[in-house]
Amino acid sequence: MGGIWLVTGPPGVGKSSLVSKVIMRLKSAGVIVGGCTTYERRSKGIRMGFEVLDLSSGRKGELASVDSKLGPRVGRYRVNLTDLAEIGAAGLVAAAVSSELIVIDEVGPMELVSPEFRRGVKKCIDSGKPVLAVVHERLEDDLLNELRGKAKLIFILSVENRDATAEEVGAALLAAVGGPKA
Repeated sequence: MGGIWLVTGPPGVGKSSLVSKVIMRLKSAGVIVGGCTTYERRSKGIRMGFEVLDLSSGRKGELASVDSKLGPRVGRYRVNLTDLAEIGAAGLVAAAVSSELIVIDEVGPMELVSPEFRRGVKKCIDSGKPVLAVVHERLEDDLLNELRGKAKLIFILSVENRDATAEEVGAALLAAVGGPKA
C-alpha cells in the first residue's frame, strides 16, 4: 500500500478526464476515494473560472474566477483562498485520515498560493496512502519537486496515450489498495 502516482501533460490533453475515469473505476470497485478535484466553469463557451470539489463530502466551492476582485492573481483569475482552504485543503486532510485512495487534481499555480492547500498536500504525502495527483507540467516548486521525487510512476499524458494510460493508472491504483472490495 502507499505510493504516489503522478499525471502530467500539456493543457487540454485530458488529465482531469483521466482522473475522473480512475475515480469512477475505483469507486465502483468499492474503494473509498477522497481528496479534491477541480474543473472549469464556463459561460457561453468562455472559461470564467474554476470550481473545487471535496470528493468525500461533495462540497463545492470557487477555486478562481475572472470576476472576483479579491485574492491573489494567477493569470487572469483571482484565487478564492477561503474556498480553497475550507473545501480543497480540508478535503485533502480528511482524505489523509479516512480514504483508501487520495486524489489531488491538481497541484498547480492556483492551488500553490494557498498555505493550507500546501499543508494538505504534505499531509497526503506523509499519510502512507496511495495518492493520485495531477501536477503542472513545467512548474517548479519545492512541493512539486517532493511529489516528483517520491512518485512511483509519472504518467506523461498525450492525445495518443490517454485512453491506455487511464486503464494503466486504474489497474495500478486498484492493486495498490488491495483490489476490489467486497
